[in-house]
Amino acid sequence: MNVQRSRGTRAGARIPVYVFIHGGGLTNGSSNQMNMDKIVRETGVLGVTMNYRLGVFGFLGHPALSAQGGESGNYGFQDQQAALRWVQRNIAAFGGDPRRVTIGGESAGGWSVCGHLVAPASRGLFARAMIQSGSCFSQTQAQAEAAGTEFATAAGCTDSATVLACLRAASASTLLDSSTSFSPRLVSGTPTLPTVPDEAVRSGRFSRVPVVIGANRDEGRTFSQGMIGWSREQYLAWVAENFGANADAVLQQYPWPATADRFTAAYLAGAVLTDSGLVAGIGGCPNRALTQALARYTRTYSYEFAHRSGPGLVDLDGYQWGAGHAAELAYLWPSFNNGTPIAPLFNAAERRLAREMVQYWGAFVRTSRPNPPHQTFWPPYNHHRLTLSLRAGGRSVLISDRTYVAEHKCGFWDALDLGTP
Repeated sequence: MNVQRSRGTRAGARIPVYVFIHGGGLTNGSSNQMNMDKIVRETGVLGVTMNYRLGVFGFLGHPALSAQGGESGNYGFQDQQAALRWVQRNIAAFGGDPRRVTIGGESAGGWSVCGHLVAPASRGLFARAMIQSGSCFSQTQAQAEAAGTEFATAAGCTDSATVLACLRAASASTLLDSSTSFSPRLVSGTPTLPTVPDEAVRSGRFSRVPVVIGANRDEGRTFSQGMIGWSREQYLAWVAENFGANADAVLQQYPWPATADRFTAAYLAGAVLTDSGLVAGIGGCPNRALTQALARYTRTYSYEFAHRSGPGLVDLDGYQWGAGHAAELAYLWPSFNNGTPIAPLFNAAERRLAREMVQYWGAFVRTSRPNPPHQTFWPPYNHHRLTLSLRAGGRSVLISDRTYVAEHKCGFWDALDLGTP
């Protein structure tokens, strides 16, 4: 765990605490990607980040593990709970206020925050929550055990009587090499998560703390970059594979244009992925539905990161990432990078957006209301279904639910009803 505070902070100062859970699909990532220096220095909050076990080391379900421990697959999530308990016991010694802890997370960190809203053992460990480009993604114990059995077979551990001894004797590199197709999720129907997080939130069975929730305008473009250079036929086949009997309806909404270039398939698929939330329910219309579910029971603030042309959002070949998945992170944590940090490349308008976002986030951590002075007022979504569209150069603006629905074709996707991820 990392704890960061302003210089001169004394024990017992009762400063609001921001605990951030990193993303990475529960497979990769690190707390060190999110240096809290900027938000601590500019807003006065106390910052905490954590590491937790990832991949098969943190989220392996298996019948033998379930028989041994009563459940399996939530070990990394339980690490997060241990970290939150540590904060409750110890943060006052650093000057933090254990009664004013905000948990936040992006992507898989957002899945985790939803899990903590629902998990019985997480209740009372935080007073507010923030979900960035996340969802309430989970799987059942049976699904986790099936995936874990498949992984064990790939690792060469097939004898049910000795499978745990075999896996525990394997080297870390062997386990990693065998887990290339392993996709971790939180596991519901367990003592740790008795209910399905998505169902629990939609029925009001969660910790009803104030919530900030949002996504990025072009989430899917981060996931569709591998489609650069695809032909029309490849795009049509991809739609058919993913949407089956609904493929023709999807193609009517996202048709192949008369003129195309090598990026066309990636942009079209990126829009489909964004709007449908096909990747783990992240972004677009599923994010709107989750926002509405939360707002039925607790004060909820909705945002969309809509800056689409910053540094790092255009690759060397000319592909426009737009406001893709994870694009907002460098505006909150200048150290964030998947290579070279992009925050030093910001122009004046982008630096202003970074300052404003940090102030919004800091105000929510301090007061449970994201409204610092001299910035666009951000009302609760509960009142008029308004979403704060975060834009560079002081141009952040509130957009209506009607605008959001049109932007992401939510009338179409809601009627199609792809189900819970």
